[in-house]
Amino acid sequence: MKRGENEKNERLERLFRTASELPLCPGVYIMRDRTGRVIYVGKSRALRSRVSQYFANTEHAVKTERMVAAVDRFDTIICKTEIEALTLENALIKQYEPKYNIKLKDAKSYPYIKIRMADEYPVPVMTRKRGAESSKEALYFGPYSSAGAVRDIIASMERAFSLPACKHEFPRDIGRVGSCVYYQMGRCVGVCRGGVSSAEYKESLHDMISVLRGNIGAAKADLEARMMKYAEEENFEAAARCRDSIAALLRLKERQHVVASPETERDVVAYYADPEGICSCATLVVIRGGAVADKQSYEFGAAQLMDENGISGEGGLAEFLTMLYSQREYIPGEVLVSFGLEDGERALLSEYLSKRAGHRVTVRTPERGEGKKLAEMAAENARVAAEQYKNRARGDTATVVKLAELLGLEVVPERIECYDISNLGGEHITAGMIVSEGGKLKKSDYRLFRIEGGGQPDDYASMEEAIKRRLSHSEWGTLPDLILLDGGAGQVSTVRRAAAEVGVEIPIFGMVKDDHHKTRALIGEHENEEISIAREQAVFQFVYRLQEEVHRFTISGMKRAKSKTLRRSALTAAPGIGEAKARTIMSHFGTLAKLRAASKEEISAVSGISEKNAEAVYAFLHGEENE
Repeated sequence: MKRGENEKNERLERLFRTASELPLCPGVYIMRDRTGRVIYVGKSRALRSRVSQYFANTEHAVKTERMVAAVDRFDTIICKTEIEALTLENALIKQYEPKYNIKLKDAKSYPYIKIRMADEYPVPVMTRKRGAESSKEALYFGPYSSAGAVRDIIASMERAFSLPACKHEFPRDIGRVGSCVYYQMGRCVGVCRGGVSSAEYKESLHDMISVLRGNIGAAKADLEARMMKYAEEENFEAAARCRDSIAALLRLKERQHVVASPETERDVVAYYADPEGICSCATLVVIRGGAVADKQSYEFGAAQLMDENGISGEGGLAEFLTMLYSQREYIPGEVLVSFGLEDGERALLSEYLSKRAGHRVTVRTPERGEGKKLAEMAAENARVAAEQYKNRARGDTATVVKLAELLGLEVVPERIECYDISNLGGEHITAGMIVSEGGKLKKSDYRLFRIEGGGQPDDYASMEEAIKRRLSHSEWGTLPDLILLDGGAGQVSTVRRAAAEVGVEIPIFGMVKDDHHKTRALIGEHENEEISIAREQAVFQFVYRLQEEVHRFTISGMKRAKSKTLRRSALTAAPGIGEAKARTIMSHFGTLAKLRAASKEEISAVSGISEKNAEAVYAFLHGEENE
């Protein structure tokens, strides 16, 4: 114990001396553990003061103490200004994804509403990829809290402005649709009939964009002016559509939860820290047109640094706000926060967000009035979300602890990886890996391994190859604390040998099924090592969920590989089209449906495809050869 304490003190003294030599200027510091892995990234207006405080002989918050205990060395990058340091910190956190930094769900995972403004008849669609197009090419709104929220918003906009809700493409399909049920129900302007010009259509689209930006009042005023104009021109059908859209907008506004004056456009961010130190939660409430337009909560476990004030008033929540708005497309002119920020930090955030938004953004903590009430509302939402997270975490932790007891593990497994093999005969052999951390599925860490089977399926060899490849990938970060296989004692024995060959010692067990293909027990390397989990309902449900999830993930991966091959193989029936050209064509168009809708000219425009090839493909897809 004394030796360990001495080593700790020597390490802290060494780090403190190094930090004391840093300049008093803005910059970013990168903390690394003994393996060189980045575990924390921070920024400071005065590097020497900030970094020294970590290693000084003073008390820190529990979460900070954990991070400091893991630091073996650190790097620094000097910046000219605080804004430059803040921007660089954000970029490095995204690059390294450090263990002790705040982690938000990647913006790619959140849904957006996309409108392709370059189209003649643009329609709103959901996407999870934020493109780099200009505003003239495409507009993005979001991100939103869920795909369900996006679908509801799109459906509301389609009803309110009588926009097409079908799968047809315009102007390509104008005049091709025999009978449109949406038009007959009065829910669509009937673009397919050919009586709606692109200019008239885009007027309605402009109003929809106003609503998506939170300005229902502007959309209503524009619709009323257009309705009067159409009435004067005796275009009563168009006037009636405006009237119906106004009525739909009013119904939409009635359903919204109004919390502020009609012109209010703000984001409200609140924070709640669980007194027991189990978790913390930040909640964003989006106010548009005086009503709650969306709400998102971000829960953080004990490992993440989310101290309200951080060290010397820096870090924590300021870092969270920077990460949050690096993901969001639109930033309103005012961001209210329920927590206190130092004047310098608040001014820095305001300047940073103003540059990102392209207009003035003010970050402030309201002390009275409407703003104070909104901050209190958001804070209560954060508290409730944190309590719910804590209750779930307690249940998940208890389950994993019980699993560790049943398996006789020395430590409770924080990270569990599960593997399964799926194949179609000797083709498309696929190994799937899913991950559970803290009792929760971590889908961002899922992996698929394509196995070259040589025409002969061998689950043992396939599993051995997958495990060796996974354990050899040191860049994937933390190794699992426990490996579960969808298989029996033979699989376990094979994988244990594979892990030993790579030089890794990890507990490995199999998830065996009964005659009805349902989870029965866990099993070790020998048949007599079977461990029943039937009487432990929480553990049984947990293992069953893992087994079903890895099976689903692996099967779906195998089917996708099969589907791609079949699509390519279908094209090789066209004269002059081999596997290489089929792969090139399918990579360009993505699906057979899109390829079938393409013209000969569009097909021949694909790199490496001649006009003769394009004619052959077009004829094959449209049945001309059969005729």
